[in-house]
Amino acid sequence: MSGLPSPGATGEQISVGVLALQGDFEAHRAVLERLGVSVREVRVPADLERLDGLVIPGGESTTITLGIERESLAEPLRAFHRAGKPIFGTCAGLIMLDRDHLGLIDIRAERNAFGRQVRSFEAPLEIGLAGGPVEAIFIRAPWIAEHGPNVEILGQVDGHGVAAREGSVLVVAFHPELGDDDRVHALFLQGVRDARLAAA
Repeated sequence: MSGLPSPGATGEQISVGVLALQGDFEAHRAVLERLGVSVREVRVPADLERLDGLVIPGGESTTITLGIERESLAEPLRAFHRAGKPIFGTCAGLIMLDRDHLGLIDIRAERNAFGRQVRSFEAPLEIGLAGGPVEAIFIRAPWIAEHGPNVEILGQVDGHGVAAREGSVLVVAFHPELGDDDRVHALFLQGVRDARLAAA
């Protein structure tokens, strides 16, 4: 299910990167290709060139951090953000974008906030999308422990923020790439399209 038209449907040549240092990047790639955009796996700074947006997937935040350091990706990722290019972080991607890591969204993430893998769960989550709640899959998920005044909390579980947006950055604590509902990715791609039009 997709709540928004795919950018590819209008003939636009939109290209989105998926950080592919570790984690479930292939699942994100499959969803994005299903929505009609060109996808590139990002492993080194040169892979960011000429991209319109970027997904940072779930996985192990410590391993992803080490990969970013090894490939000297931190500053190129910050420059990508400064250029107004939308970034979408899921689960560990949310952690990577917070104040204590890349610092691209004014939040502080609490790692494994719902417990270890045995405490993984699914729940309907209202995040303001047409068509009603999404079925959110949480696996060793973080939550948003603190956030700044310009951060919009889009969804909560038990009073804790699990989806948020600030400017061109969208983060969720769950795994939208593991279900069959494409609306969260479509929301990100709408932001990619809007940013591209604004820069034209």
